[in-house]
Amino acid sequence: MTAGERVGENGGRRSYFVRTYGCQMNEHDTERIAGLLEADNLVAAPTMADADVIVLNTCCIRENADNKLYGQLGHLKRLKEERPEVQIAVAGCLAQKDQDLVRRRAPHVDVVFGTHNVARAADLLSEARVSGPVTEILAESDEFPSALPVRRDAQHAAWVTIQIGCDNTCAFCIVPSVRGREISRPFGELIDEVRRLAADGVSEVTLLGQNVNSYGRDVTLSLRRANDASGPDGPAGASWRAGEAWASGRRTARPLFGDLLRAVGAVDGIERVRFTSPHPKDLRADVIAAMAETLAVCEHLHLPLQSGSDEVLRAMHRGYSAQRYLERLEAARAAVDDLAVSTDIIVGFPGETERDFADTLELAAAASFDSAFTFVFSPRPGTEAAEMVDRFVDPGVSAERMERLRTVIERSARLGNESRVGRVEELLVEGPSKRDPDTLSGRTRQNRLVHFASAEPLRTGTYARVLVTDAATFHLSGELIEVIAPARHRTRIPVAAR
Repeated sequence: MTAGERVGENGGRRSYFVRTYGCQMNEHDTERIAGLLEADNLVAAPTMADADVIVLNTCCIRENADNKLYGQLGHLKRLKEERPEVQIAVAGCLAQKDQDLVRRRAPHVDVVFGTHNVARAADLLSEARVSGPVTEILAESDEFPSALPVRRDAQHAAWVTIQIGCDNTCAFCIVPSVRGREISRPFGELIDEVRRLAADGVSEVTLLGQNVNSYGRDVTLSLRRANDASGPDGPAGASWRAGEAWASGRRTARPLFGDLLRAVGAVDGIERVRFTSPHPKDLRADVIAAMAETLAVCEHLHLPLQSGSDEVLRAMHRGYSAQRYLERLEAARAAVDDLAVSTDIIVGFPGETERDFADTLELAAAASFDSAFTFVFSPRPGTEAAEMVDRFVDPGVSAERMERLRTVIERSARLGNESRVGRVEELLVEGPSKRDPDTLSGRTRQNRLVHFASAEPLRTGTYARVLVTDAATFHLSGELIEVIAPARHRTRIPVAAR
């Protein structure tokens, strides 16, 4: 009898709860973990306190992620004392990096597993029920979680992982250590997955990778190195691995992300294609052209800046200058009509001077970002920047700079939203507003959030046109004009048996 088939005290099936910290990649891993647990006959619990199995899928990009995890584990220790049968698992990037520390600080944890063995989640929990606490961390894996069962909360939209790992050496980033080297999924496998999603009623896909616009470079390089551009299975093998456009054209070693955007956008039933995150140094002309020429690709580009200072960018090992960043941004805006742009910016990187920060403010103002994720530098053990202790910026200075940056970002975001008033926008309905259940929320192709009222309920996944009547810094308000297309997805996509 498996762990999932054992019954709880009330005679019902055991339940699980997964809490996710961090990025979309972690969110996607959580969908797979949940799918595996449901395939093992567990059911989702409404709250953590109600669950028999609790999985914390962790992030280690910033220090407050560590603090949140250990604070949560402290609360769960009391729950474990009250209900010893409850199982607690720590997964994800922090588990990958600090498995021994997790064990020392939280010995009540039953299972610790990393980013490369998501597929073993249910098995490890079963082992722990029989043998006691289990820790399993793989150093690297070239297996993608795409073949695993999945449990998605949003049935109209899906993430698709196109690559794992990262080959960049950004001084502040721990991702290469916890996610491994960059490995791209075969082109044909990705298109088959998107076709399956479309058949299930998904109309919006988001392509995920640590550096999406370098997707496929490793695939084409390996084909070229083998001196057999047709691949091990002839021309069909090359098409499967690298796509028809590459296999039938000039088969140089190059990224394939532009080809992938066009192919995904051509899948019947896919109305919107998004992606995150590209690296500015790899934003090529062919990717910009694919964005402009593929109708399904949304007019939104998330282009992480990190700093507007050339000195800081060099210290970060970002591989571009502030001017080069602006040139890539302007090329994208010139090609893609009505393009919205968001970014990431780090404040207080070691050695950042007031002049460096002024350069960041100047570039942020010039770029007129529609939104930004802004962070105060947080040293992560194992990164180059964490060793720059003698150059750390005073926390008070960083906090004051952050407020000044937010003022600039919020001004451009508000102006961008105000420019939409009076326009009719196409929305993908996401469901009731979090603050007002009587109001619906949806997103434009530019990823702007819009709240609106409807006399009749609209299913999540419905496409509608809304007249924008008001604008705030972080959202728009509007009036429903018409429904364009009802939601196509089934109420719930079945979880495949293992």
